[in-house]
Amino acid sequence: MTQTPLLHLDRVSIRHDGAARATPDDVSFEVAPGEVVLILGPSGCGKSTLALALDGLVPHAVPATLEGTVRVAGLDTAEHPVGALSAHVAMVFQDPDAQVVTGTLLDEVCFGPENQLLPADEVLARGERALRRVGLWERRSENPDRLSGGGRQRLAIACALAMASPVLVLDEPTANLDPAGIDEVYAVLRELARDDRHAIVLVEHNLDQAVDLIDRVVVLDADGHVVVDGPAREVLAGRARELLDHGVWLPVSTLAAIRLADAGVPIDPLPLTPAELAAALDAVPELPAPLTDAAPVRASTRDPRPQVAARTAASDGPAIRARGLDVRRGGRRGPVVVHDVSLDVERGEFLAIVGTNGAGKTTLLQALAGVVVPPQGTVDVLGLDPARTDARTLARSIGFVFQNPEHQFLAHTAADELDHGLRVQGVPEEERAPRVDEMLERFGLAEHREQHPFLLSGGQKRRLSVGTALIAGAPVLALDEPTFGQDRERAAELLGMLADLNAVGTTVIVVTHDLQLVADYATRVAVMRDGRILGHGPTGAVLAGPLIDEAGLRHPPLARATRALTRHPDWHGVSRIAQLPVAAPGRAASARRGGAGQQGTPATGDTAGSGASDRIGANR
Repeated sequence: MTQTPLLHLDRVSIRHDGAARATPDDVSFEVAPGEVVLILGPSGCGKSTLALALDGLVPHAVPATLEGTVRVAGLDTAEHPVGALSAHVAMVFQDPDAQVVTGTLLDEVCFGPENQLLPADEVLARGERALRRVGLWERRSENPDRLSGGGRQRLAIACALAMASPVLVLDEPTANLDPAGIDEVYAVLRELARDDRHAIVLVEHNLDQAVDLIDRVVVLDADGHVVVDGPAREVLAGRARELLDHGVWLPVSTLAAIRLADAGVPIDPLPLTPAELAAALDAVPELPAPLTDAAPVRASTRDPRPQVAARTAASDGPAIRARGLDVRRGGRRGPVVVHDVSLDVERGEFLAIVGTNGAGKTTLLQALAGVVVPPQGTVDVLGLDPARTDARTLARSIGFVFQNPEHQFLAHTAADELDHGLRVQGVPEEERAPRVDEMLERFGLAEHREQHPFLLSGGQKRRLSVGTALIAGAPVLALDEPTFGQDRERAAELLGMLADLNAVGTTVIVVTHDLQLVADYATRVAVMRDGRILGHGPTGAVLAGPLIDEAGLRHPPLARATRALTRHPDWHGVSRIAQLPVAAPGRAASARRGGAGQQGTPATGDTAGSGASDRIGANR
């Protein structure tokens, strides 16, 4: 590098208290002014931990041992307090609400500079500049609670900008945002990226929106070692199959192109965006017919919990019935946030509830599951009225997974957390222990069994929270953003498990912003706006109809690519990876040897000779 680096990491290893090994491990790289660097890697590899080390929270605030050296603007983070480092590096966390401390936007954005003891005029000038830059100056007197999810994340970025720090570190900044909120955040980041005085370090799984912003990609493997470091397109497209092997997300358009390349469609180089995928497909004179009758992904018909099938077949009628459901926020006098919802969730359905931030999705899901007590007589769950049923009895019928995993943790170790649900149901100890062991193995948490849940990585916390719902064997599962914080492999594993359960009769309801997940897995979709259900129906019909646009959502990446095709109109209805042609036996091996610019790179787990395609189809 010709410029003096803003960040310099030399053989950095971090081990959390109670962890068996360091993650990240022996990491070295530099970040120069003007660079936008993406850190990729599977869940648990240490991405978020590494981000916390860049501003000194590790080792000063997080209980962990740091080996090696992290230098920010030449300052050794181990030798300088977080307050001193904040003049050089600012942090934006996954959850913007976790860093909001005041009652107005202007107070919030001025809080950091005030704590640096700057003159009042300078504090106010910085606050105004930062709020104007993210488009929130006109709302400076409002309470942050009134902002949308995207607005609160823009506020968090403004707080970082007000510190005038040359380095901005963002950890999954769009994880809880709808497409409009994601657009808002990345619009701000694109503007920042034009300023050569700043550097941006980004931890992100949602690459479909971020890919055009990134200059460079640093990839960690499962053990937290750097395995790839290079220019964004060279890494994401040129080494795509290698990244699949490491279990990281790729843009949906890239995943689709790999599957098509394995099926014999000439796509070279691999695309990164829907527009690039559409252009590549339109350049092919003749495409094979899409698998238009392909059903949403079903991993197998194996029942992960044999007791579920018998239990769900015991009675008739919908699993959940809601009639005239209104839900208020904050009690009887609070505002109505869910309005007059009537909805049947049939037994064995995989229902996705979608909508923008603030549409009422999470509140509706919580009311259906009895987490937020609905008015009496408005909801029926397998014959139970949640308003009149104690929590222990209701938990036998419906398991709930919160959007924020910490909201449901009660125990001091991961193993005890899983054991708790079985214990309160009265399951004998000799039966509980093997079930806990099996769930820890299934979710890749066996080596963390004695670790406190709050010290797990974000992805590990999510897997543990899902495990607590699955282990009890409830015939209905309700999950709020189930893939939040997950790498490609773990998300595929979780969704495959839900698909297995659904295939043998478990009713699954998910709230999600990931419409590609919806396209690939859900059998039905309910679309919400302003607390009301605009409509619901089979997934293919909903995604092809006007409801997505009416709700202010964006069609999933694959659908955006196929809807833009001009030479192949018969592909306009393709929205699921499972609809793409698959490789004939033996073809994928030759494609891997010489196709799609991926010479010599391995595919990820052959299934019946189809190479990466089946894994990709099951992963997205």
